[in-house]
Amino acid sequence: MKYSAWAAVVDDHPLVAHGIADYLVTHCGFSRAAPISGVGEFWRLLETGQPPALAVIDFWLPDGISLPLLLQLKQCHPAIRVLAISADDDRAVAGKVASAGADGFIHKQAAPSVFAKAVEAVMAGDSWFHPQAAGFAPTRELPVTAAELGLTPRQGQVLAMMLKGLPNKRIALNLSLSEHTVKEHVTGILERLGAKNRIEVITMLRGRRLENP
Repeated sequence: MKYSAWAAVVDDHPLVAHGIADYLVTHCGFSRAAPISGVGEFWRLLETGQPPALAVIDFWLPDGISLPLLLQLKQCHPAIRVLAISADDDRAVAGKVASAGADGFIHKQAAPSVFAKAVEAVMAGDSWFHPQAAGFAPTRELPVTAAELGLTPRQGQVLAMMLKGLPNKRIALNLSLSEHTVKEHVTGILERLGAKNRIEVITMLRGRRLENP
């Protein structure tokens, strides 16, 4: 499917936003996809030109949850299709974004192919609130340790949270590290695994279960 219109990705983590934006162009048929870091930047972009056909919006943004943004977006631009994303495993999240007007919801750890199906569904005018939106069905996964990946124990801890879709700020808080230190660990993990961004890391480790992070 090819779309002549553009797409917007609102996520405060640059690697995640750019990775999703690139995937929308390379695998979902969009001519252009813009990574956007915050709500203010998103509204300014909407005021300057043609609205996007699709907005992929993270549930958690720097100012809090994105439900007010979803509500206002649907009121002001009802034609924009909205796909909410989150690393949160709370099953109530999908219901909350649906009530706020989102056309679909998908977990950040969903397979890229599932993400593409979700995009295709919402762009076709359908909704996407499948069971996997709240997390994953149990599967048999091959265990792997940080050491087997050539990572230090601390990098393993950071990687475990990266795989959950957590941004650097939340990883830093959870591990009592500075955000700068987390960024250095993320860079080291990407280099060691030969990945360009977090999306590639998640894809690379699909079917693996990280143990003893």
